[in-house]
Amino acid sequence: MSSVTRRLFLSGTAAGLGTLPAFGLTGMAPAFAQSAPAKSTPGRGGVLRISVDQAASVIHPLRTRVNPEYLVAELLYSGLTRLAAGMTVEPDLAESWSPDQTLTEWTFILRQGLTFHDGSPCTSKDVVATFTAILDPKTASPGRTNVGPIKEVMAKDERTVLFRLTSPYADLPVALAYTNARIVPAKVIETDLDSLSRSAVGTGPFKLVSFEPDRKIVVERNPAYYDPARPYLDRVEVLVYPDRTAEASALISGDIDLMLGTAPGEYQRLEKASGVKALRVPSGQFLNVNMGCDQKPFSDPRVRKALALSVDREAMVGFVAGGYGTPGNDTPISPAYRFHREQPLRKADLAQAKKLLAEAGYPNGVDLTMIASDKPGTRTELAVAIREMAKPAGFRIQVQTMPHATYLDQVWKKGNFYVGFYNMQATADAVFSLLYTSDAAWNETRWNNKDFDALVAEARTKTEEAERAALYAKAQQLMHDEVPSVIPVFFDLLAARRDYVEGYDLHPRGSVFRLDFVSLGAAAPKRS
Repeated sequence: MSSVTRRLFLSGTAAGLGTLPAFGLTGMAPAFAQSAPAKSTPGRGGVLRISVDQAASVIHPLRTRVNPEYLVAELLYSGLTRLAAGMTVEPDLAESWSPDQTLTEWTFILRQGLTFHDGSPCTSKDVVATFTAILDPKTASPGRTNVGPIKEVMAKDERTVLFRLTSPYADLPVALAYTNARIVPAKVIETDLDSLSRSAVGTGPFKLVSFEPDRKIVVERNPAYYDPARPYLDRVEVLVYPDRTAEASALISGDIDLMLGTAPGEYQRLEKASGVKALRVPSGQFLNVNMGCDQKPFSDPRVRKALALSVDREAMVGFVAGGYGTPGNDTPISPAYRFHREQPLRKADLAQAKKLLAEAGYPNGVDLTMIASDKPGTRTELAVAIREMAKPAGFRIQVQTMPHATYLDQVWKKGNFYVGFYNMQATADAVFSLLYTSDAAWNETRWNNKDFDALVAEARTKTEEAERAALYAKAQQLMHDEVPSVIPVFFDLLAARRDYVEGYDLHPRGSVFRLDFVSLGAAAPKRS
C-alpha cells in the first residue's frame, strides 16, 4: 500500500495498530479520485434542485435499491463511515476505529453529542440495534451480506461499539460505508421498523419535509448535524424527470441545478450549453446479462461461454456507452478497482460459439427471451445489441422491455435471462459478495461456485497486498472462464450541473453524492 493510502487510513483510526502489516483498508483507487474541493469558504443558504430519472420509491434506509433512493437516504441518514474522494474511507458518525491483531474484533468510537432528527440521542445502543436489524433476514436489507462477516455487535459504553467477526476481515471500515448501513433509532426498530417506509428519523445533514416518490422529495437543513458548518444548503428538492430530453432542457433553462446522471446523447448537448458544466468520471458501473445457472440452457457453461463469445466488446462501448466507457471481460472488476487483473480481452468468435452451442445439445441454435427494464434505457440498448451480435452464432433472442417497477417485482432475482445494472462497489470483496458468491444478497445468477466462494473468503483474511491480489486474480479468472454473467462494458459516469453549483463532483462509486459539501455561488437563482 502506498504511503498516501496508509496515511489516509490511519487518519480515520484510533492509535494502537501495533505491528500490523500495511494493508488496503481504504479501497482506494487513486486514478479515479474526485477533484480537490475549492479552498474558498463555501457560501451558506439557498435551495438546490436536483433531478433524477426514476422515482425514489423506497425511503426505508435499510432497504434502498437504486440511485435516487440512495441519494435520499444519504441526505437523511448517516453511517459509521463514508466514502470520500478517491474511494477512501473517512469518519461519519464514528470519529475513530481500530482492529485487534487478528482482525476479528473492531472497536468504533462515536462522536460526542450525536442526535437524531427528533432530538433523541444517538448512541452505541442505536448502532447495535441497527446492525442487528440489518443482519436479520426478516428485515430484507441488501446490507445483510455486504457489511462484513459480523458475528455480533456490542455496546461497551454509550460511545463505544465492538464488532466481533466470524473471520478476519481487513475491509470492515469500508464495508460499513455500504449504502444500506445507515444508523436508525433503536426505539423505532423495537416498536415499528416498517414506519421508516413512511417517515424518516436519521442523523443525516438534512431532515425530511415531504415525500412524493413519483414527483418530488424535499429536505431541509438539519441544524443539529454533527458538523455545525455543514450542510451549506438550506434545502434540497429532488425532482423526478422520466424523460431525459426534458430533464436536460430543464437544466439548460435553469429550472434545475444538478442532474444526477445523463445519457451520452444528452451529455454531448449539455457540454455545449451555456452556463452548464458537464461532468464525467471513469467507473466500475456496468450492465450484466444474468443467466440462471441452475436452469437450462444456462446450467451448461458451454451455452454461457458461447453467448460471451458472440459479443464484440469494443463495438459495445460505442453502441451502448456512446464511447464513454471501457470494454468489459465478464468480471465485475473494472480498472477502477485496486485489485483489477489485466488479461486479454475476450474477442468475438462466432465459429467457436456455434461449436459450443452444438456440443451443449443445440446444433440448430436456441430460442430465448431476454428481459430488460426501461430504466436506464441502456439496458434495452444492450439487449438489442446482444440479440443482433449473437444471432449468427445460433442465439434467437427476443427482447422484452418492461417498466422498471414491474421488472423489480417480477424479474429481478427471479428471472432466467435478463439485463442487470450495477454501480461500482467500494471494494472487490463488496461487488463479489453483493452479486456472485453463493450467499450474495443479490445472487441473481445462482452460479454457486464453491471454489469462487473459497477464494473470496480467503482474500478477506489477508493483510498482505500481494496475497490479496493473487486471490482476487484467481477469482476473476474463474469468473471469466465460467461466465455466470456476460459483462461487456463499463460505463463512465456522466452528469451535469449549473456553473454556480460549487463543491460537487461525480463519485466513481455512483451511489455516493456528498451533497452536504455542496453550496451555491452568487449567480444561483434565489428561491423561497
